[in-house]
Amino acid sequence: MPPAESNVPERRCEADVADYEQPCDLSLPEAVRRIRLPALNREWSYRVLIDAHHHLWHYNPRDYAWMTGSMAPLRRDFLISELQTVMRESDVEGTVAVQARQTIEETEWLLDLADRHSFLLGVVGWVPLRGPDVTAHLERFAGNPRLKGVRHVLHDESDDFYMLRDDFNRGVSLLKSLNLVYDILVFERHLPQTIEFVDRHPNQVFVLDHIAKPRIRENALSPWKENIEELARRGNVYCKISGMATEADWASWTASQMQPYFDVVLSAFGPARLMFGSDWPVLTLAATYKTWVETFRNLIAGLSAGEQDEICRRTAQRAYRLG
Repeated sequence: MPPAESNVPERRCEADVADYEQPCDLSLPEAVRRIRLPALNREWSYRVLIDAHHHLWHYNPRDYAWMTGSMAPLRRDFLISELQTVMRESDVEGTVAVQARQTIEETEWLLDLADRHSFLLGVVGWVPLRGPDVTAHLERFAGNPRLKGVRHVLHDESDDFYMLRDDFNRGVSLLKSLNLVYDILVFERHLPQTIEFVDRHPNQVFVLDHIAKPRIRENALSPWKENIEELARRGNVYCKISGMATEADWASWTASQMQPYFDVVLSAFGPARLMFGSDWPVLTLAATYKTWVETFRNLIAGLSAGEQDEICRRTAQRAYRLG
């Protein structure tokens, strides 16, 4: 497949870099409350912002067994009312809710919430893509216009090549006819086989979550950079600017540390295939919602108004067919 054309010049924010202290939210870990970042570039002109990646849950230890050790602050309910509060504080106007546990019941619950809350523009749910009843599940859910895509937590599978299983790919092959996106959740070590997986479905729309979780904590760019550039040659793949702060040191990450990773995906995908996501509430392990939104706005502040608008809302609207 030929490289996707990208004529996006490398641009950096010319913001004043004076630090400021985030408002103190005592519900957050102390280290998160101390995060400092450059002051928001006041050249930022208002853009409608869609958060294309967040979660909601009623916590219980059985379904959220992955919340171990340092993830203990996540072991509570994160529900609509709290989401609305942080959205208002950051002028976010719409969202896409993404599955956090691999159950049909959660998909049903998220769709019910979206039916009752107009700002929930869509849902990326879960269905058993390897199961014998996958067609029946997909056809039932696809009748709900709020279902925009499907995701499986690939990076938690013990088999690093799970995405190449024949039965899994049979399930994925059903999504295109139902106009459903597939969200890819992997670590950077999975990128070579992710490229092979994507190549099996050249007409399927894919969205890469969390820029494939590079090793930001180590300030490592390679081989993530080269693999991202190769994946981005596939024009049917979009990418979310999300999940980055939690791949860095939760207590000491900086906005400038995010810049080279943003530069890579901007150059590789271009604004028309990038979208914003918060990954809230997982985000709260490393930052407040407002901190991440302002970090993101600084990252894109050097782009043209049209390029900013693509990343802030239009890419998500196209990829997920948001109303």
